[in-house]
Amino acid sequence: MSRLVFVGSVNADTIAVVPHLPAPDERFLARAVVHAGGGNSATAAVAAARLGGDVAFIGPVADDETGERIRADLTREGVDLSGVVPVPAGSGGASVVLVDQSTGTRAICTRPIPAFDLPVGRARELIAGAAWVHADHIGWPLVHALVAAHRGPQLSVDAGNPIDGFTPAGVDLYGPTIPSLRRAYGELPAPDLLARALADGARRVVATDGPDGAFVAEHAGTHVRVPAFTVDVVSTLGAGDVFHGALVLAVDRGLGLPDAARYANAAAALSCRAIDGRSGIPTDDEVRALLESPLP
Repeated sequence: MSRLVFVGSVNADTIAVVPHLPAPDERFLARAVVHAGGGNSATAAVAAARLGGDVAFIGPVADDETGERIRADLTREGVDLSGVVPVPAGSGGASVVLVDQSTGTRAICTRPIPAFDLPVGRARELIAGAAWVHADHIGWPLVHALVAAHRGPQLSVDAGNPIDGFTPAGVDLYGPTIPSLRRAYGELPAPDLLARALADGARRVVATDGPDGAFVAEHAGTHVRVPAFTVDVVSTLGAGDVFHGALVLAVDRGLGLPDAARYANAAAALSCRAIDGRSGIPTDDEVRALLESPLP
């Protein structure tokens, strides 16, 4: 199998399921409180690993009890942590998440990820030897020059969150959201947004649009809309990250871009069956069963 390396954020999430998002000074009882792993690239790594990929994660993990839980969770999923970057106790990623039970949507408050670098050593070796390197908004500033210098790995970017100074030029698999493309290019129809990203140098674009699925494009003037799957949603937390992990894995396995996006849509949909962003991530068999089931 190809080695897939995910670089960027990792969090310890505290998730409360509430009847609705609170108004100022409102107090009510949570329906459930769950502690789980999170973070964009870390959750994408777990998705790719659970779907059968050979996966490594590089990101900042604190030297404390929370960091130990993060390491244990990722190790249990089969993720190689030999390239993680230690940061001081108390400074690792952490989030408080409110899941609105009436809609399945969520609000997230995140502690800033500490600044970190990739020292010479194992992390850089993993990147140099990877088939694909996937980065989020935290990982991008650290990896894009390294990937370009090695010329071996292909580069995937989750650009749903703003990235200072980002340009998609040379990105092999550019993964924005439709709203993030509109922030960059204006209020244009989805096909025009994808065309603009391709014109700016992206080699392939897969733009997610929440419950409306995804749009994919590899050549100017052509695009394919890939519908989402209809599922009973418990929470959408982490679904976008699961989509990216599944997408990179599917493209690496040789699926054409529309089929890879459909595979990723199925994985993301199934992940919405759990409160947290990870416990509902499916196996490859579960994704294939959904893909082969009759459409509603």
